[in-house]
Amino acid sequence: MSRSQTPAERAASAKLLSLASHELRTPVSVVSGYLRMLQRDATLNERQRKMIDEADKACMRLAAIIGEISEVGKLDDGRMTLQSESLDLFALMRELAPSIDEAADRGVTLELYGCDSRGLMRGDRAHLKTAFTSIIRAVLREQPENAVVHVQCQGLGNSVDIAVGRPETIAQHHAGPQAAFDEQRGGLGLALPIARRVIDGHGGRIWSPAGADGTAAARTAVFITLPLS
Repeated sequence: MSRSQTPAERAASAKLLSLASHELRTPVSVVSGYLRMLQRDATLNERQRKMIDEADKACMRLAAIIGEISEVGKLDDGRMTLQSESLDLFALMRELAPSIDEAADRGVTLELYGCDSRGLMRGDRAHLKTAFTSIIRAVLREQPENAVVHVQCQGLGNSVDIAVGRPETIAQHHAGPQAAFDEQRGGLGLALPIARRVIDGHGGRIWSPAGADGTAAARTAVFITLPLS
């Protein structure tokens, strides 16, 4: 099991991420600029235009990842301060769920349960919305065809539990062994590492079900606990 980083190591890692994002941003901007100049060239044939358009999309994706690298560094060394405002976490779930259509082409659907009451807390609404959107998208994309995924909200005194997964998976693993949240997933950039840091920054916890060896056994369910006001 890997040990936790010391504050000095976290600061050094954050500085390295900041330097990397700064050094990468300039060449990406240059390439993107030239690609957009080519897109305005009226002499391009259809095949050439398609190739340039695909290259521009890839360049935009790379620019987004560079921005995420910078955000991770800022969260790690405290340069990004999470806002503290009054918000209803359950209302936030009701708002964002209809806009997430990940895996809809495979018949995967998303349903809310227990989110019709109130879950008042103080936090950064924008960052929490982005974090939960990323987490839910990650769970949805790893489901089989025609699966039904639940977002289950439950108030527990001074905290709230939010579980994301198929109902049978949630029931099986909710009170079982816990493992560190598996944030190393392809196709999502650094959205999950950022989401985990946002949850941590609000005094919450995020975890996955654990297997017999103590490692994350199922990516198809995620559990989050956050403190309420």
